[in-house]
Amino acid sequence: MENASAELNDVRTRIAAAAKIAGRKASDVTLVAISKTHPAEAITPLLDAGHRIFGENRVQEAQAKWPALREEYPDVVLHLVGQLQSNKADDAVALFDCIHSLDRPSLVTALGKAMAKSGKQVPCFVQVNIGAEEQKGGCAIVDVPALLVEARAADIPVAGLMCVPPANVEAAPYFALLAKIAADNGLTGISMGMSGDYETAIMLGATHVRVGSALFGARTAA
Repeated sequence: MENASAELNDVRTRIAAAAKIAGRKASDVTLVAISKTHPAEAITPLLDAGHRIFGENRVQEAQAKWPALREEYPDVVLHLVGQLQSNKADDAVALFDCIHSLDRPSLVTALGKAMAKSGKQVPCFVQVNIGAEEQKGGCAIVDVPALLVEARAADIPVAGLMCVPPANVEAAPYFALLAKIAADNGLTGISMGMSGDYETAIMLGATHVRVGSALFGARTAA
């Protein structure tokens, strides 16, 4: 990807502009480069351009490519942004520095045990099914307070809330709703916004944006 540095600078410029409109600092927003389905050779140009925070959807895929990359770039911070099966909790805790998809009591139990066993505390965002979509992962809005209590009781560091709004509709109302739920629960971390809508998300309070295609181009696989 020859234009990695230019693409990265463009996204960072847009983040700064959106933050300024919202009366925030660009440094208040963490850019998570979503490298799922992209091979190591597509990721390296962004690493060489200075970016260090990346997101993956699947534990197995991340295990295949990131250990070698981390040997060369040891300061990489890796986020898991996709759904997590409870039986992969040990692997996820070992590999990732942050998890964005804590969404059910069984996963709280599995992650709590994995963190206790490994001695590694991994901050987690509670994923909220903000559009009440049956096909999507995420905790129901009404269940958020109870899940937060369970996560804290399991000694899981709660980073905030995460959502993926319904596709092909205006995302802003869903972003605003997630920000309100976070505020109502005393949380400051808000993971929302992707390549098509991250500027809107920032103006509505996002602290973490998950940007893939704007940095890497179209994905080559599902």
